[in-house]
Amino acid sequence: MSRLRIYDDANHEQPLGVFTDHAAIATELNAIGVRFEQWEANQPIQPGASQDEVITAYKGDIDRLMQENGYQAVDVISLKPDHPDRAAFRAKFLNEHTHSEDEVRFFVAGAGQFTLHKNGKVYEVLCEKGDLIGVPDGTRHWFDMSVSPYFVAIRLFTNVEGWVASFTGEDIAERFPRMDPHASASAAAS
Repeated sequence: MSRLRIYDDANHEQPLGVFTDHAAIATELNAIGVRFEQWEANQPIQPGASQDEVITAYKGDIDRLMQENGYQAVDVISLKPDHPDRAAFRAKFLNEHTHSEDEVRFFVAGAGQFTLHKNGKVYEVLCEKGDLIGVPDGTRHWFDMSVSPYFVAIRLFTNVEGWVASFTGEDIAERFPRMDPHASASAAAS
C-alpha cells in the first residue's frame, strides 16, 4: 500500500501525519509541487517484458508527460533482490541530493521510497505498483530501494544523459527511517 509520512525535519521519531489514500497523498504532495498519480497499463504486461513492451503499455501517460514537461528520454530500470550490485546501487541514492531536472519515476512493479526535504519538513513517500512520482528540479531528496530491492520503473528525463545528482553534504537522510525490506517483498508478491 502506498504511504506518505510527514515529519518535522528535526524530529524523525513521530510523524506529523500519515496518509494511505492516494487522493490524500496527491493533495499533500501537490501542495509542495510534487506530482503523484496512479497509472494503469493499456495492455497486459507479462513478467520479463522488454523495455519496449513496458513503455508501450503506458504510452498514453508517457506521451502526455513528455508533451506537458518537455521530457526528452524514457527508459525502464529493473532491480531484483539477487542482483550482485544491489548494495552499491542502493548506496548511490541514499544521501540527500538534488537534480537540475525533475526526477520522474513510475512503478510498473515493486516498490521504492522517495524521501523529500522541503520547507522544514520531511515527506517520506512509499511508492508501489501503479504510482508515479514527479520530484521537481532542485528539491532535496533521497531514494531507498531497501536491502532487498524489487522494482521495475519507467524513468523520464529532460537530460538525455539520464540521472545526474548534486549531493548536499547534509546527513539528514541518516536520521530518518529507511525503507522496510518487507515493503518491497510485499510489492513483489502483488
